[in-house]
Amino acid sequence: MPNPVVHFEIQSTDAEKTRAFFQDVFGWQLNVIPAMGYALVDTETESGIGGGIGESQDGQTRAVFYIEVDDAQAYLDKAVEAGGQVIVPVTAIPDAVTMALFADPAGAIVGLVESDVPGAE
Repeated sequence: MPNPVVHFEIQSTDAEKTRAFFQDVFGWQLNVIPAMGYALVDTETESGIGGGIGESQDGQTRAVFYIEVDDAQAYLDKAVEAGGQVIVPVTAIPDAVTMALFADPAGAIVGLVESDVPGAE
């Protein structure tokens, strides 16, 4: 399938409480990265996708999913042309990921993650 969903993220106004909730309910193991205020989720299974739980940057709690693409800027441009709005422009996080966020016309926030493998879809 081209452009698969590869990551989820829960952004919370109380990330510590949210992490504890999902850890207690689902048994997820969390690798907290204190400098980022973020925790990577390890479901300890080969099925499904990985994710993260972190602090909301705008005071809103939400769940976001990330779609893998070969060119984040090209897909961000397509989203805008189709009526979407840029939330976070294409951003390279050194030694981690190149990503962007947009809102669809109804306001749902979606992430883009650039593939590590050129041409991989």
